[in-house]
Amino acid sequence: MNAVIVAVLTMLVLSLLRTHVVMALLIGAIAGGLAGGLGLEGTIAAFNSGIGGGASVALSYALLGGFAVAISQSGLPHALADRVVVMLGHNHNPQRVTLVRNAMLLVILLVAMSSQNIMPIHIAFIPLLIPPLLLVMSRMQLDRRLVACVLTFGLVTPYMFLPVGFGGIFLNEILLKNISASGLDVTGISVIEAMGLPALGMLCGLLIAVFISYRGKRNYDVDRVAATEHAAIQYSPRSILFALLAIAVAFVTQLYTDSMVMGALLGFILFSVTGVVRWNESDDLLTDGMKMMAMIGFIMIAAAGFAQVLRETGEIATLVSSSVEIIGQNKALAAFLMLLVGLLITMGIGSSFSTIPIIASIYVPLAMELGFTPLAIVALVGTAAALGDAGSPASDSTLGPTSGLNVDGQHNHIWDSVVPTFIHYNLPLLVAGWIAAVIL
Repeated sequence: MNAVIVAVLTMLVLSLLRTHVVMALLIGAIAGGLAGGLGLEGTIAAFNSGIGGGASVALSYALLGGFAVAISQSGLPHALADRVVVMLGHNHNPQRVTLVRNAMLLVILLVAMSSQNIMPIHIAFIPLLIPPLLLVMSRMQLDRRLVACVLTFGLVTPYMFLPVGFGGIFLNEILLKNISASGLDVTGISVIEAMGLPALGMLCGLLIAVFISYRGKRNYDVDRVAATEHAAIQYSPRSILFALLAIAVAFVTQLYTDSMVMGALLGFILFSVTGVVRWNESDDLLTDGMKMMAMIGFIMIAAAGFAQVLRETGEIATLVSSSVEIIGQNKALAAFLMLLVGLLITMGIGSSFSTIPIIASIYVPLAMELGFTPLAIVALVGTAAALGDAGSPASDSTLGPTSGLNVDGQHNHIWDSVVPTFIHYNLPLLVAGWIAAVIL
């Protein structure tokens, strides 16, 4: 069996059996390396050479955790939560609860979408926005799996459809550039038109999650949520003002330096300098924040090593070429198999941005030979890469939502983030991408 399939299936099965994701990635990498002929020493060497690629992201998560705790200390999240409580009222009128619930989900969706283009900070907003709202969500019995689906939709759909912000990087600088380098003239091709149907598939998945799958109530331990809050915190207009200023400084710094590390660092320093966070408490607060985000950081580091092992086996290209051999001249089958292989590769690597260079060089000549139109080829390669971003245990599109929703330990990464997003996005995206490739 192909080493990529062995590695990815091993990782996914172990994760579904509630093995810790880091352990699942390590064992999956070893299984894939051995199946790919690297041997144990070669596999470990490849894994070690790859883990450095996740170090920057892990450090970013750690400092963002400390920054999030500092913001919590300022009282801003409590002020936001108190405002939502006022909107709910004391009698929790069902109609008002529904109104507040829907308004909250809409705001979360809009913030997530804008994090990809209007204010391209990607997942940095999640540990700042979501934890303060958990207590209110729990009182409303809002299913956190729905919140995970809303967040993931906002993190993935804009970059795969709109050529602005991260979407400009994904669609123009990576997708079209690699397709052009593979021999297809992309002059005059509209990426919005090409990726419209796949984006519609994502929207269908979101609507199913909102109105069918998770429209019911789910109980959470409210006392356990409250225990994660700093109950003794008192906030004032001054502390709220400095918190907003710190967020603005972190945001501008990240845009200017393209570094979440620098943004979070300067924001935390501002809290300390202004006295919102006492200097003698800053060490403990930063440590608490790092603990909160440590698991996510280690998963990202392990995922980088896992991806490097897959590349070192050389069997990603073999997987693609072997699927080509059974296609023949069947365009419908060709589109389905190429999308399926893209799903496997992206779920293993955890990044749709890194998948395109791997598959474009093989997919584009094959699709041209089979008679796919240029628009269909763009849709095919773009969808094949985006598949698996939602639903991968190692993707920041699932790790990000978990980092905010599991602050109190009541949101399982695999069963509450990965599985729901896989079902609601990968399956509709697979169908929509296949239709786009066939009819465009």
